[in-house]
Amino acid sequence: MGVLLGLRTVIYPAGDLEGAKAWYASVLGSAPYFDEPFYVGFDVDGYELGLDPDPEAAAGGPRTYWGVEDAGAALGELLDRGARPHTEVTEVGGGIKVAAVLDPSGHILGIIENPHFARRD
Repeated sequence: MGVLLGLRTVIYPAGDLEGAKAWYASVLGSAPYFDEPFYVGFDVDGYELGLDPDPEAAAGGPRTYWGVEDAGAALGELLDRGARPHTEVTEVGGGIKVAAVLDPSGHILGIIENPHFARRD
């Protein structure tokens, strides 16, 4: 098995968080499972669609996170394979850890260790 387990999360910048939340709730047919002023998360068949109101998030555009078993080990392995550091491993709550590297082409590759994610085999 490789370092990356599959896509897990996409986070969209949302300058108008309430408007974005209402629109995605109508499109997805469900309310968010996580709803705070700093982040809104929807469960989409076991994957996450996140909305981030932070103005700095808009500068980077959407962020995609790939699932990993161990964020620290995966970050080290990606760096060993030629990626460049972007963000260190950070716990974002509930045992969920995220980090990011720049791939050889300079694209941001996010990783997420989420003990709550149920793998579908």
